[in-house]
Amino acid sequence: MLPRTLLLLLLSLLAAASGCTSADREGDPPGATTGQAGESAGTAITAAPGEDNQELSFNEMVPVAVVKEKTVPAPRGDDDVLEDISTRTQGIDWPTFLGADRTNSSPEKGLITDWSEGTLKILWQVELGTSYGIGSVSKGRYFQFDQVEKKTLVNCHNAETGKLLWQFDYSTDYADLFGYDAGPRCSPIVEGNRVYVYGVEGTLICLRASDGALVWKVNVNKQFGVVQNFFGIGSTPVIEGDLLLVMVGGSPRDAVGIPPGQLDLVEGNGSGIVAFDKYTGEVKYKVSDELASYSSPVVTDIGGRRWGFMFARGGLIGFEPASGKIDFHYPWRASMLESVNAATPLVVGDEVFISETYGVGSSLLKVKPGGYDVIWKDDERSRQKAMETHWNTPIYRDGYLYGSSGRHTQNAELRCVEWKTGKILWSIPRLTRTSLLYVDDHFICLGEYGSLILFKANPKEFEPVGEYLFQDPKARPDPLGLGSPMLLKYPCWAAPIISHGLLYVRGSDRLLCVELIPEPDKADK
Repeated sequence: MLPRTLLLLLLSLLAAASGCTSADREGDPPGATTGQAGESAGTAITAAPGEDNQELSFNEMVPVAVVKEKTVPAPRGDDDVLEDISTRTQGIDWPTFLGADRTNSSPEKGLITDWSEGTLKILWQVELGTSYGIGSVSKGRYFQFDQVEKKTLVNCHNAETGKLLWQFDYSTDYADLFGYDAGPRCSPIVEGNRVYVYGVEGTLICLRASDGALVWKVNVNKQFGVVQNFFGIGSTPVIEGDLLLVMVGGSPRDAVGIPPGQLDLVEGNGSGIVAFDKYTGEVKYKVSDELASYSSPVVTDIGGRRWGFMFARGGLIGFEPASGKIDFHYPWRASMLESVNAATPLVVGDEVFISETYGVGSSLLKVKPGGYDVIWKDDERSRQKAMETHWNTPIYRDGYLYGSSGRHTQNAELRCVEWKTGKILWSIPRLTRTSLLYVDDHFICLGEYGSLILFKANPKEFEPVGEYLFQDPKARPDPLGLGSPMLLKYPCWAAPIISHGLLYVRGSDRLLCVELIPEPDKADK
């Protein structure tokens, strides 16, 4: 298993050296995932479901029937019900980043575990522009946040066929401080007949999910005086009741002259967390002087009350999401200016795990109203850390934590760690930086060069089951005869998602939809 993985990595590196890949990036990625510009701003690649559907066909993009200068009323009541156009009979929607509970774990069953060549069928695929995030799925629709040239796009596809149903766009002039792509980092958030997106430049938008009509739009960075962060906006908001909770991190007016990225000179203005009315975009409250990070907020039940957690630039904030009342702030950030917190907090019972990769590592807290107790934390002075997650959020299963630890491609390791102690139980090097999805007692592990590995959830040992490469049969063969170039090109930084048996996985410039759990009638045949 591992030698083949290394061979595939070598193939990708050789392709990159010969100019076959779509990106040539240095340094650290932002909080989510990246992409390169596609060939055309007005085409979508689709394929009808079937056994032989890897053949790509280009269809004209449907006209955008949206008057962006005007708005429509926020859907409410019966109008807030999105018609279900799906035909698949099992599974659940995946309406936001990391799934409804932000654990990147799925309850679906019936996973195909035979990953021999040709067993995983691509139902449809589409070229992507410049973006970092994976999409979201609701009521038979797949929503992708993307960018082509200076146009930021929200594309709504039929989740089963890839047919483009509608598209919304707006202009942006964002430029990344470190030269990374200028497209969105966040995933769409879908609730009812509403879809929300948060652009890299700080535009927060609510659209009608049925047709893409604009409901409201807020220039968050302008309204709250946000000094540009290293990689722009990369924290996906979360819905709590009638509120949309957003990590903002604005500054006083006198910070206007501070150069972008000079966050050591920036002070907060009480807008670390901002709660917007999800129907109108009106600000309901704002709290905390924290600056923004690339971690996404989490809301959950603990001890008979609602809790919110935001892993901001300077540390973890625990708060009451309905009112904004802060319970505690736990400082957790490496001292270097360019360090960022990007992994989403992981909540199990009344315990919260946080992790970063720039120096301080990980910590596990036991939270309580008004405070917390530290169960364990990495020693900042030690080179050996339990887990150092970058943009990838680890996954908890039955007392153990699984995730990619390491800042760079060459030193990243796939690890299993004991939740209560931080003890490393096993660690696999040389898989590159990976992102995980849990489904049906297995993990789907996506390497940043496009290889997929299926392994069992086993704390005793790394137990691989299968490995898969999606190769492009039409591309020019590799000069060394190692096979066709891969459809998923570096950097593959977004964790895959699964909804109603369909796996959605992306590389720099392409999204694939793969049937991973067959429908019952197909499985019986």
